[in-house]
Amino acid sequence: MTSVTVSHLGKDFHTRKGLRRTTLRAVDDVSFELLPGRTVALVGESGSGKSTIARMLAKLESTTRGSIDVRLEDGTPVVGSMYRRHVQMVFQDPFASLNPFHSIEHHIARPLQLHHRARGAEETAAKVRELLGRVNLDEDFASRRPHELSGGQRQRVAIARALAPGAQVLVADEPVSMLDVSIRLSVLNLMGRLQREDHLAVLYITHDLATARHFSDEILVLYRGRVVERGPSDDVILNPQHDYTRLLAEAAPDPERTDRRVTSGPALDRSTIDNTTCYDHSVGEWVSSEPAPVGAR
Repeated sequence: MTSVTVSHLGKDFHTRKGLRRTTLRAVDDVSFELLPGRTVALVGESGSGKSTIARMLAKLESTTRGSIDVRLEDGTPVVGSMYRRHVQMVFQDPFASLNPFHSIEHHIARPLQLHHRARGAEETAAKVRELLGRVNLDEDFASRRPHELSGGQRQRVAIARALAPGAQVLVADEPVSMLDVSIRLSVLNLMGRLQREDHLAVLYITHDLATARHFSDEILVLYRGRVVERGPSDDVILNPQHDYTRLLAEAAPDPERTDRRVTSGPALDRSTIDNTTCYDHSVGEWVSSEPAPVGAR
């Protein structure tokens, strides 16, 4: 079993226009812990830094500040190729994450071979069938191409591919946002079952408060790259304290709410929302922190 400790994580992007160079702070001072069998949800609007954090965890982006410490149960650090095996990502778009020129068997067999999880064609084929079965797909799907599958089936293949190297940490970047509403719950339930069976540590990224509450144990609300509220899922969703969390809750569709608003009084002005303070439900108080200076590491 593998755990992840993220400490004071930060990411800056540098842009240049002519002789002028500017710095975009995408993520600033984000800390959390991923433990086996538990799910942490990152919630926020587009551009809040959720996917940047996911890409840093998956080593697709380098960090500007802070650290990502991945360790086995006995305390052994997970580094190098071992990190690639233990930390895997499920991408948002199941239509773009699979190569249309290759069969489903190829997509799942490739990580098995690269990470030496199977030897020989017969053992590889058997493990491909086993992984397909774990995500509730028949073995005849192995010979199909991605264009022959529905969105939900493609995402199940993507999950099987992520599990193929023996992943213990799953980074799910909005895995159901592009799927039909009717199949979102089944995919989330599938991930929940796999998590229980393999004791996976899961980082679930979403802008949907309802699925975050359903699927996660802890929620971190991100606004402009910083955590503004955190705590157990029910506490954050049912008793939001930060203005931005209330704004997200108000924006969520509710068939039973017609004219009634979550917040009382005038509508919130986004320009006045403060992201330098965070309400931590686990301690029941506000925590303040100063943004890191530009160029800090």
